[in-house]
Order: sequence, then C-alpha cells, then structure tokens
Amino acid sequence: MARGFESKSVQSQWQDAEAEADRRKRRPEDRESMERRKQRESLELSRRRVERELAETHSDRRREQLRAALAHLDGELKKAE
Repeated sequence: MARGFESKSVQSQWQDAEAEADRRKRRPEDRESMERRKQRESLELSRRRVERELAETHSDRRREQLRAALAHLDGELKKAE
C-alpha cells in the first residue's frame, strides 16, 4: 500500500512539473493579457468613480473637470481595446 501511494506521489510530481513547464511556455502571453485586462478594469473603475462624482457635485467648475476626466478615460479605454 505504501508503495502505491509513493508511486502516485511521484506521478503527481511529474504531472506538476509538466504543467509548470507548459505555464512557463505560455507565460509571456498570459502576462500581457493580464496586464491589459488589469489596465482596462482600472480605467473602468475610474470612469465609474468619476461618473458618480459628477452626479453628486454641485460646482460648475468641478463638473468641467470631471467631464474632462471622463473624456480622457474614454480615450484611454478606446486605446486599451
């Protein structure tokens, strides 16, 4: 029984090593897509925050600033596509 368990452990280690090797091969693509996704999520969160502030503010000057920020974020989101 102990030998069977031991051989399963070795097999599991081999499978883990093979999976890690596969991950290393694909890692550059994954990093790039993860970075793009994170950047896009960050921009979307910022846009929602600015929209919320725009809805809550009463100052005309602040509204101008927030509208400019929205325009900038929209441009960045288009670049991120």
